[in-house]
Amino acid sequence: MYADHLNGFVYRGRPKNYPKVTSMDPSADPNTVLISDCGDSTHWLKYRADNGELVDDEPGGRRSITAEVKQQSDGKWKVTRFAVEEIGSC
Repeated sequence: MYADHLNGFVYRGRPKNYPKVTSMDPSADPNTVLISDCGDSTHWLKYRADNGELVDDEPGGRRSITAEVKQQSDGKWKVTRFAVEEIGSC
């Protein structure tokens, strides 16, 4: 998204996300959590900032999103892996 900003693109609308924890390891006192979602970008599209022209060739839609979050040695949680798949992947 930062590259889009540098190239003069903006996003309009809002994505819809409904994340849920899909696994915790170890289960009793987890330090690794996997989160999944089927995000919906139907109403969150990319436009040119200078003239408002739609940039996206295809409309948004539903896509699989996964994240791995790990507890660090200082106790803070950080995202260590993050993936957003193509539209129609969920």
